[in-house]
Amino acid sequence: MSFTLPQYHAPDFQETRFQSAPEARFEPAPKDGVAPEGYHATTIYPEYFKVGGRWLLAEESRMDCVAALRDGKIAAVEFRNLKAGEPVAVGRTEDASEGIYVYPFGFAEEKGEAETFAFRQGRSRETAYSMDYDSIYELLRHEKEHGRILWVMGPACAFDHDARAAFAALVRGGYVHGLLAGNALATHDLEASYLGTALGQDIYTQKSMPNGHYNHIDTLNAIRLCGSTAAFVEAGKAKDGIIYECVRNHIPYVLVGSVRDDGPLPEVYGNVYEGQDAMRTLVREATTVICMASTLHTVATGNMTPSYRVVDGVVRPVYFYSVDVSEFAVNKLRDRGSLSVRTIVTNVQDFVVNVCKGVL
Repeated sequence: MSFTLPQYHAPDFQETRFQSAPEARFEPAPKDGVAPEGYHATTIYPEYFKVGGRWLLAEESRMDCVAALRDGKIAAVEFRNLKAGEPVAVGRTEDASEGIYVYPFGFAEEKGEAETFAFRQGRSRETAYSMDYDSIYELLRHEKEHGRILWVMGPACAFDHDARAAFAALVRGGYVHGLLAGNALATHDLEASYLGTALGQDIYTQKSMPNGHYNHIDTLNAIRLCGSTAAFVEAGKAKDGIIYECVRNHIPYVLVGSVRDDGPLPEVYGNVYEGQDAMRTLVREATTVICMASTLHTVATGNMTPSYRVVDGVVRPVYFYSVDVSEFAVNKLRDRGSLSVRTIVTNVQDFVVNVCKGVL
């Protein structure tokens, strides 16, 4: 199986409905952080706005934002980042009748008629994923050279010896271009490197160690004494693992905290909106996103990831996977409107090991 990037088929703006459509209407934001009445909310799909007789694509989009006209381009802007007076698109139709056109069919493939009745059309723990794995292997090989692979990880990814080793190998192999996580993933991964445990249990045997409940906070304390995770690594106190390899290979990672965090690590964002902005910086570059065992971070990342990206002037798809042992977790994004997500119901530790074996 060889991977071929699907071609984007742009709308034919010579059609009468586009030629005769009115200009998109823009109204000034009444104050910082507030959109004008009747604002248009962006989606995950390519969206075009008729400005000066031309249909402009919002090249960096995300759902639930507003479309602001900045320097002659359409920018998807979070409400909190709006500035008073800047022009914001208004209109609640998406069919070009108000100069706004939402286009979900750019990568559509011709398909035969589907059966009206068929078994196992959903995706669950009973679904066969052999083809999914083969597709992921080919996709990752392509993206290693031609894209940006962003991983979103929950702490379960750090609780297993083989999974940590496999992901570390993926980092070294060039299959990781960014990492989004919380305090827990990084803390327990670094605990495993520093003390050989995760939440006090041996990283391989899962045997609880004496006073093991101290281990993660001892690790946090030692890192905070060093001043940063990078300093902790450079001091030789961490010698392997996920965060170690990210530091040594200069892979950017963003850790956003929560109200339940211990420590936290010095790099953790305590302000969730600053953290969200930092996450979006990495999301803006991503062409493939793989989320594993973190419902909160998966939903957050999914909400800021469009279904497409413009790379060197070419519109291409963004691939988004949600991997979790819980069917509820992997389907959560679909419930929130991120319909382009591909779901895999499996143990994430096994998933990481399988992916590592498949590409390395």
